[in-house]
Amino acid sequence: MSTEPVEAPLVEEDPHALMERTFILEYLKSHGHTLETLHQLPEEQVRKLMTEASTYASVRLTELEARARFVTEVHGTVSTAQSG
Repeated sequence: MSTEPVEAPLVEEDPHALMERTFILEYLKSHGHTLETLHQLPEEQVRKLMTEASTYASVRLTELEARARFVTEVHGTVSTAQSG
């Protein structure tokens, strides 16, 4: 029996989680911060910034999902109209 560690396959991250993180980082950057600089701020300010960043990310994700749904509906309508 081998005692060498076995590498587990990489688990793909949820695409929404990656986008959410991107939007949070975008929000922080627009306010002059990064995740690394947050530790320099008072806890109350960090909490406020992260709450705002999370809300911003949620709104942007919702916007993207709505656009994707719209495109799907348009393409579905166009496909149906063309095939008839």
